[in-house]
Formats: sequence, structure tokens, C-alpha cells
Amino acid sequence: MNSESKFNVLQQQFIEQYEELFQNRLAKKTVVVIPSLTLDSEILSKISGHCYYEERMLCLLLLLKMPETRVTFVTSLPVSGLIIDYYLHMLPGITPLHARNRLTLLSCFDSGNEPLTEKILKRPRLIQRIKDSIHDNKVAHIAFFNITESEKKLTEKLGIPVYGCDPALNYLGSKSGGRKLFKKCNVPVPSGFEDLYTQDDLIKALAELYIANPSLEKAVVKINEGFSGDGNAIFNYTDMPSEKDQVLVVIKANFKKNLKIVASNLKYSKFINKFMIEGGIVEEFVHGDKVTSPSVQCRINPLGEVSIISTHDQVLSGESNQVFSGAIFPADKEYSREISDLSYAIATEMKNLGVLGRFAIDFMSVKSGNQWLHFAIEINLRKGGTTHPYLMLQFLTDGKYDRESGYYHLKDGQVRYYYATDNLVNEAYIGLTPLDLLDIVMYHGLHYDHTKEEGVMFHLISALSQYGKIGLVSIGSSHERAFSFYKQVVEVLDMETSNSPLS
Repeated sequence: MNSESKFNVLQQQFIEQYEELFQNRLAKKTVVVIPSLTLDSEILSKISGHCYYEERMLCLLLLLKMPETRVTFVTSLPVSGLIIDYYLHMLPGITPLHARNRLTLLSCFDSGNEPLTEKILKRPRLIQRIKDSIHDNKVAHIAFFNITESEKKLTEKLGIPVYGCDPALNYLGSKSGGRKLFKKCNVPVPSGFEDLYTQDDLIKALAELYIANPSLEKAVVKINEGFSGDGNAIFNYTDMPSEKDQVLVVIKANFKKNLKIVASNLKYSKFINKFMIEGGIVEEFVHGDKVTSPSVQCRINPLGEVSIISTHDQVLSGESNQVFSGAIFPADKEYSREISDLSYAIATEMKNLGVLGRFAIDFMSVKSGNQWLHFAIEINLRKGGTTHPYLMLQFLTDGKYDRESGYYHLKDGQVRYYYATDNLVNEAYIGLTPLDLLDIVMYHGLHYDHTKEEGVMFHLISALSQYGKIGLVSIGSSHERAFSFYKQVVEVLDMETSNSPLS
């Protein structure tokens, strides 16, 4: 059996497995979690503490609240038992010991920049340990962060299906592929050009954009496979001539000087080289009196059913707000339904093309008078920065997002909101170990409270000691209350580290 047919057979088996067992909380099943950020190693190396981003998917340990479910979680570096205990104590209706007996933790003991999946593929004994942890291949599947040919190869070696789509469809998740799909679905996109591969392509596209709109101040250059804004650059149209025939000449002369790369420490030559290898786009920088960056999380299950599972307003930072640093849930009520409807149309077309699993569609939204204009920006054909916060909320509260109203309702009808970030950073926090953090959390009452269904859950805990960075999901009965929990965390951590030699 060739590789293509083996993968397809496994995926076909997943349809039957999903239909019979997936929604049954008492069914025996195994979920293998491999949270590999399988991205370009150059881009990956620019993400501070990228190895610890694998821990964002520890939220999937809450699957152990189903008493017959087993979870195998594989990481580059071992995860502290304190962190595992922190998550297992949050399981409703299950003792930590019962859950721990159904959990297998495996590690490569490798902190290098190579993606986790590549590390696993080089370790045949580790692959065998993963296989040994699977109770029954017929009731098991893999959860990856994103799926490339490497994940496809590992899927075939393990002999179980993956809840995600064939990497042959990954072009849809590229910046160029997304723009083409949006236009096919008649969803507005910023003015621009896709499938560019050379510096001359970039310069010509930038010139054509400006000639069509001389009031333009900025344009965004994006590498097709960038991550969290770190594959982007901003081109500033400064000192532009009034004569159209001189625009191309001036842009060419000032291209390097006027191009500001978002990723820190990524040199111009390396950025251009990556662009020429992977290709990318140029598009107008969306601006207005009020601009937001909402995101819609979608899911296509193995039965072909399309769901809108959440909306968020993204919190952006960095050069011209190009870097994702957090999310507010749910998105603004003024437009949450509008972006959900646009996303449903896009997701339906993606289903027709064979896409499976979770993905997010990002927008730039501009208020004009009393109306919002929405421009689709990209498809994150993977789990992303809005995946783990929502999963955490869902597992902790067992509620549901209502697309019609734009709210998340608990079973008793109450509404919940959250503020989430992967990027709470302070040099003064460097040196805080997981035990230090948990001591601070317990002493100041910052933990999640199951009785009130409010509070804070932390992630990226292992990154704290080395990088002074941590993530969290702050859940409350209103946007204001959720954000107040976040502010309280910042105030407490700042106070507790105020005498740090690094502060």
C-alpha cells in the first residue's frame, strides 16, 4: 500500500470512529497529543521560548474528565509534574489519581529549534513507546498543532488517524492561498497581490498599489508561511513622487530603507531570502478611525459538518500591530454575527475542498459611519492562539458558544467572557519556577474557582523561569471582570518580583 492510500485509509477509518464513539464520554479511546510547531526553523527561532509553546495544548489533558479516555502527551522537553498536577486538579468530577493513571507523558529531551515532529521521527524507540501507549488503534487519533508532510509521515508510522486535513491542502492556509479562496467566496480582501516570489515582484506590486491609491501610507508584506506576524514586514510610502512614472523608480531606490521587518533580529537579507523561497503577498495596510482585528474559529468534523465555535477580538502589538499577543472573547457584539456568517461561507467551501479539523479565519474590520466593513486577511489552517483559551473555557465550564447571539452560555444560562494572552512578559519574572508561581497563585487566590466558574488558568508556565514569560486565560462574568482578573495577576506578579535583581 503506497503512502497516499495508507493515510487516506486511516482518515476514512476516523469517520467511522467519530460517528460511533467521539461524542460518547464513556467510550474507550486514546488521544495522542503532539503539539509540534512545525514551522520554518528560522521563523521558529525568533519566537521567544518556542519550545514551551507546546505546553499550550496541555489544555487537552482536560479530556481526561471522560473516565475511559486515555491521553498520550509528547513534548520536546519534559513537563514538570507540578504543572501536570495543576491541570489535573482542575478536572471536574474526576480525581487527579484516576486521571493520572490514564495519562502517558513522553519527551524527546531535546530543546533544539527543530520541530517536535522531526525530533520524534528521529527516535524510533520513542515512536514505539507512543504506539505502546495506545489502547486500541481502532479507537484512537492524533491531535497535532499543524499538519505537514512530517506529521503525515508520523501518522502512518503510528497507524492511527489524525483530526486534521491532508497537508496537500496546506496552500489554503498560506497568505496567497487564503486571498484566492476569499475572493472565490466573494468575501472582501484588502487591495493587493498574491503569489509573489522575487524582490522585483514585491517592488512592482508595491508600486501598483500606490499608483491605484496615492493616499496609501503603508503596505504589508507577508511571507506565505509566517507565524503570529513574525513573517510580516511593513513598507512605508515616504517621500513618494507625484508623477506616476516615477513611483516604481523611487520605491526600488528606497525599498530596503522603507521596509520594516516585524520579527526582531530577522535580518533584511534573510527575510527576502525566505520570501523568495516560500513566496508571499503584498496588501494595503487597513486603516480607519476605528479598526479591529477579529478572528473566527471554525471546525469541520469527519462527518463534514461545519461549525462556528467561537469569535475573538485579537490583541495585537509590535510593529504596526502585526504581532498576535492575546485575545478577547467573544468578539464585539456589533459584528460577531457578520464575521461568523462570512466565515461560515468560507468554511463551507473549505469543506468542499476536503479540509478537516479546527482552523481560524482572521479579519481586519473598519467602522464606517454606523456600519462595519470586514476584510478577510488569512486562514490559520491549524490550532492557534485562540484555540487553547477557548478549549480551556469549554472544558472547565462545559458551556457553548451561540453563534446567533454572539455569547457563550453556561448550562444555567449565565454568560462567560475571557481575556487571554500568551505574552505576559517581564524581565523581573525571570527566575520564578513553576513551584514559585503556584505558591503565589494559591497565596493570593488567583486560581480558577469551579464554584463560581470564574478565575485564571495559566499556561506556558515552563517559560517563566528562563524568559520571564507566561500565558493565561482570565475568565469572568463580563469583559470587565475577566480583564480585572488579568490586571490582578499582573499587579501580584509585579509586587512579588519587585525586589528581583533583574527588576
